[in-house]
Amino acid sequence: MRGGAVVLTGVLLCTLAACGSLAGREDAAAAAAARFGASLRAPDPARGCAALAPGTRGELERSAERPCVRALPEAGLPTAGPVRSVDVYGAQARVVAERDTLFLSSFPGGWKVTAAGCVPRAERPYRCLVKGG
Repeated sequence: MRGGAVVLTGVLLCTLAACGSLAGREDAAAAAAARFGASLRAPDPARGCAALAPGTRGELERSAERPCVRALPEAGLPTAGPVRSVDVYGAQARVVAERDTLFLSSFPGGWKVTAAGCVPRAERPYRCLVKGG
């Protein structure tokens, strides 16, 4: 019986640690989204471009046929406003702000924006102004 208690204690500790890390990942994703929004308001397109995931930045440059620092300000992204909720699923996150929804992925250097300017559509994927290919 004692061995079972040790295993159960280990499982409970791992579960509690995962919950703590989930909150940390949610906070980090929300902070990355807020920094991206701040770069758009500043305006600081170089910082905003650095906050984009590589595939998203590449797709923006391809579709706009210009460098990210010129394309991002022209993308028409809304001012996101305060964060309302954050959902983290593994290495992916959805940050719902007052006037925008952003999607992020976790990279070795931190969270990067994979899509922004996203609007939900009934029973269909979000429509996003900026997204990866």
